[in-house]
Amino acid sequence: MFDDKVRELPTLRWAMVGGGKGSQIGYAHRCGATRDGLFRLVAGAFDIDPQRGREFGVKLGVLPERCYDNYQTMFALESKRDDGINVVSIATPNSTHYEITKCALLAGIHVVCEKPVTFTLKEAEELKAIAKDHGLILGVMYGYSGFQMVHQARSLVQNNLLGEIRVINMQFAHGFHSQEVELNDPGAKWRMNPNISGPTYVLGDIGTHAFYLGQLITGLAVKKLCCSRQSFVKSRAPLEDNAHVMMHFENGAVGMLWASAVNAGSMHQQKIRVVGENASIEWWDERPNQLIYEEQGKPSQVLERGMGYLDLHDDAISSDRIGAGHAEGFFESWANVYARFAVVINAANANDWQTVNATWFPDVDAGIEGVRWLERCVESADNDEKWVAYRE
Repeated sequence: MFDDKVRELPTLRWAMVGGGKGSQIGYAHRCGATRDGLFRLVAGAFDIDPQRGREFGVKLGVLPERCYDNYQTMFALESKRDDGINVVSIATPNSTHYEITKCALLAGIHVVCEKPVTFTLKEAEELKAIAKDHGLILGVMYGYSGFQMVHQARSLVQNNLLGEIRVINMQFAHGFHSQEVELNDPGAKWRMNPNISGPTYVLGDIGTHAFYLGQLITGLAVKKLCCSRQSFVKSRAPLEDNAHVMMHFENGAVGMLWASAVNAGSMHQQKIRVVGENASIEWWDERPNQLIYEEQGKPSQVLERGMGYLDLHDDAISSDRIGAGHAEGFFESWANVYARFAVVINAANANDWQTVNATWFPDVDAGIEGVRWLERCVESADNDEKWVAYRE
């Protein structure tokens, strides 16, 4: 079952920027952070409309005087309180991530930021340096990485049960934006505005999730890539609603990532398949409790979360919250990631960097690689889909 030692950690005083009324992602952050008693929501700047944000925060149980008009005031005042916030989660549109994160770090507050963490690699590297200089944790919310069977897949690769990795196919291809839904959906509209979303739409919004899972499971470094992107709903140009990215990896493996919002009829289709010389694995986020394991010449196996066969990996077992056969899902994955954030934030507060370095969590380097990947994808696509080096 879920590691009881984690639940014994001190509760962190937590705040949010954004994630107010009607925000699905804000609800996901609150479910994940508070599920295990590791974070307690004590402050927030929940909305660009101060009154609406205050009303929302009070309904969540936050004191009215700690429902702030803006994040600048919140960080300034909270950093002066004896019971001020330890950590803030940033659940705002992409264009605001850099400034809010920088302001929080300079105020001495740990940060959990939505992805992409910044628009540019230069900005992301700057935030990493500030966090390091201040002894702070900067985590990036790759919420799907808390699923246990993702870590089981990683273990199979690390223990060489697949043999040398040859092919990595990744995709996150839903169909919910196959029509011009942004005309009546504010949450979709900002994602298709380059001034707010940044230089990409589906690559940054969902493609980075699939890319991070590929990196987490295989650990392989990209050597070069080639990106083709389209705006099938023409009004979305120059941002793409569909993209294919071919990748060559340093070990000689090849890969493809398909990110799409116009895969009509599809719910999610976030899948990753890793092909080795001896066996293959496949994971699908719509069936997250199972991992397909296919060894050449043998019947296909479906590995189940919570079972003790095939030496299930410690990172998979320790995150289980209920016995096998009971479905665990999206909010449990987020809670698992937040539990990791709690471990490393408490360790950083105690100046225990050995524990921080020994603990897996989606850290600032994961955020940096996501931004690097996006920059290279845009560079390739906007230059007649040429192959570009991943690291200059």
